Amino acid sequence: MGNLRVFILIGLTGFAFSRESPAQNGTCAGMDLGPGANLNGFVPFPPDNAWNTNVASLPVDPNSANFIAFIGTEAPLHPDFGAGFYAGATIGIPYQIEGASQPKVPVKLLAYKTESDPGPMPIPPDALIEGYPKPGNGDRHVLVLDRDGCWLYELDRAYLKGGLWQADSTAIWDMTSNEQRPYTWTSADAAGLPIFVGLTRQDEVAAGTINHALRVTVPVTRQAFTPPASHWASSVTDPNAPPMGLRMRLKASFNISTFPVDDQVILTALKNYGLIVADNGSAMFISGTPDDNWNNSDLDLLKTLKASDFEVVLMGPVYTSGNVPTGPAPTLTGLFANPMTISQGQSSTLSWTTANTIYTLVSPEVGPVRGTTASVHPTVTTTYKVYATNQYGRTTKSVTVTVQ
Repeated sequence: MGNLRVFILIGLTGFAFSRESPAQNGTCAGMDLGPGANLNGFVPFPPDNAWNTNVASLPVDPNSANFIAFIGTEAPLHPDFGAGFYAGATIGIPYQIEGASQPKVPVKLLAYKTESDPGPMPIPPDALIEGYPKPGNGDRHVLVLDRDGCWLYELDRAYLKGGLWQADSTAIWDMTSNEQRPYTWTSADAAGLPIFVGLTRQDEVAAGTINHALRVTVPVTRQAFTPPASHWASSVTDPNAPPMGLRMRLKASFNISTFPVDDQVILTALKNYGLIVADNGSAMFISGTPDDNWNNSDLDLLKTLKASDFEVVLMGPVYTSGNVPTGPAPTLTGLFANPMTISQGQSSTLSWTTANTIYTLVSPEVGPVRGTTASVHPTVTTTYKVYATNQYGRTTKSVTVTVQ
């Protein structure tokens, strides 16, 4: 679907107001800096991205009732975010926005190295880890937005050990494009999806509108995925089990007028943009950011909703082990360094040619690039790798710059 503009009329006790809901406002450069900083209306990814597409008028999937029954019709909606602490940990998944002055550092890859995006990444040593100040042994997500480059960096099970970041998996997202990870690849999320874009954020609620779908977990998923997801995390083959990427929306008939204003903003988003299944977990847990400006009492009222108040939006293709799309990996040719040998303090320019590429990374030192050149400043002889990735896989080539 294209760039939809929806006119919403929300009735409140004593008054009514109108709210126009554009698919995207603001710019990446207009974001504030810091932990939990305000995006000032910027919505990552283009307006026609699946996360930013209004699905209020799309048909209901013919298997909707069975999917909801599998999840559990009585399962209450649960906002998995809020103010304050639970068992000494903050509630929700944090994020922070960094500028060009934040150095890029290497990240050691562990469990999903072949499906991860290599560093370097602008992760500060004091980056907020999910559950801070007591992140424990859970998902330990770290989410960093690069304001000046407009990239999103996400880490799963991140630890800072000996001054070096390490993670089970990493993903880098170009917030200016409809980037897709290769089919069957995970990301920092089980479904191979970006995490940040699906978070319920206080700055959006305070501004009066959420213009994207929200992230949700369910107890059991199917060994299948549907776009925008790219990965499954299950051995269950029951066709009534929700595949990763399944999208639910709050039924249009559900009356939200008795809820507090902030809740109405969230519920309106659930009607217009819905929920996207992104991981296995507790039933109907929607993700959000920790923020002391949340009103936990108001958020608790969302728990009066049940899974049966939702319906599944008509799905596109569902991919299983027998029908995952295949195609040619990117071509990457002509990689060379000019000059190939430098003295201390000099730089070299890497250049290459690619085709059928969605995004390109250079490691070490550079990170993601838009284009086919990168300037490097090695202090010792260094071998650089260029990674070209599309929906079918990744092609990697290397070149060495000698420092005399």
